[in-house]
Amino acid sequence: MKISELETLDDFTCLQDEYEDAEISAGYTSDLLSDVMANAEDGSVLITIQAHKNTVAVSSLAGVSAIIICNNRPASDDMLAAAEKEGIAVFQTARNQFQTSALIARYLGE
Repeated sequence: MKISELETLDDFTCLQDEYEDAEISAGYTSDLLSDVMANAEDGSVLITIQAHKNTVAVSSLAGVSAIIICNNRPASDDMLAAAEKEGIAVFQTARNQFQTSALIARYLGE
């Protein structure tokens, strides 16, 4: 699954679209940023409710390619600016983290 394919999923909106359209290798769900930094795989998509620029900083360190913000949480302007600078896609969905994780796992064949 490519990053751009996330935008075609029901209830997904792309908030930051300046990114390289790479393959997603895995998904990781967490709201604890130290956990993300220690355990998210390179090329993965982060599923979270953390919608601030520190999420982008940690995602960049961990090699996360895209962030999905759940529960329609609004992303701050500084988060989106940081994501654009780092080339990390940011999506928003009304789905909760469980639903989003299950959906991504299905698309990744897990």
